[in-house]
Amino acid sequence: MVDSGDVQPNKQPEIIAIGETMVLITPTVAEPLETAELFRLETGGAESNVAVHLSALGHNAAWVSHLGADAFGRRVERQLRERGVDTSLVQFSTDAPTGFYFKDPGTGVIYYRAGSAASAMTPADLSDVPLERAAITHISGITSALSATCADLIESVLDRAEQSDTTLSFDVNYRAGLWPIEEAAPTLLAIAQRANIVLVGLDEAEVLWGTTTPDEVRALLGNPTFLVIKDGDVGATEFNADGHVFVPAHTVDVVEAVGAGDAFAAGYLSGYLTDLTPEQRLSLGHDRAALVLQSTTDLPHPTH
Repeated sequence: MVDSGDVQPNKQPEIIAIGETMVLITPTVAEPLETAELFRLETGGAESNVAVHLSALGHNAAWVSHLGADAFGRRVERQLRERGVDTSLVQFSTDAPTGFYFKDPGTGVIYYRAGSAASAMTPADLSDVPLERAAITHISGITSALSATCADLIESVLDRAEQSDTTLSFDVNYRAGLWPIEEAAPTLLAIAQRANIVLVGLDEAEVLWGTTTPDEVRALLGNPTFLVIKDGDVGATEFNADGHVFVPAHTVDVVEAVGAGDAFAAGYLSGYLTDLTPEQRLSLGHDRAALVLQSTTDLPHPTH
């Protein structure tokens, strides 16, 4: 295992995002993998996506993970660094490869991530990560599903966050292909109850916990200070100590939906960091999601 060593941050990041990022292979135009002839190599991962969008919005965001010590890992790190993300806490593994996934427009995604470098992360890998000094620590439900050691890492993040002033942000991000619902549902619920900010899709909440309305989700998840429930192209609702606020989604021509939830999370968290009103931070979330919905990639162009 070797450190990145490529970036020396000038200051403590406002937000630290932790989780796996893979090489994303996607057709250059929105057509099926089976017939597409031209492809592009991009970077895709829930937590690093959030960091990239936050960087584009002017925040100092760091991403923590493992990558393979291979050409693909170096490419991922470079692409994220070029988009303004602090990658100084990334480690490169000589024992495991960087993961891959493919976007099949109109169908979904195909993962090749088993045994990846990120799946070998452990709580010890956080020893030099200054979570306690970050305004926000961001995680998602994907990480706990990658391996037993990754699940332990998330528990360590929860414990450290509860003993510090960092705000813990948790995007449920349920991935049915990674683990059985019998295991995922209680695990993700327990993590959500320990977070300060929780983002969850109404559709995934119904699959996981049988809740069919935002009010039912809030009744189940009473602990988070801020609970954001996303309802696709309908809109999003924030529950807080003063009640709740709903903001409708933007109307856009959707090319590919994967990654839009990460973009929304980043916009919302930017609004939180800059003390915007609930309506404004939900609107900013919709703004960022719209950029991704109109693209075949997970990330905005560097100028956005």
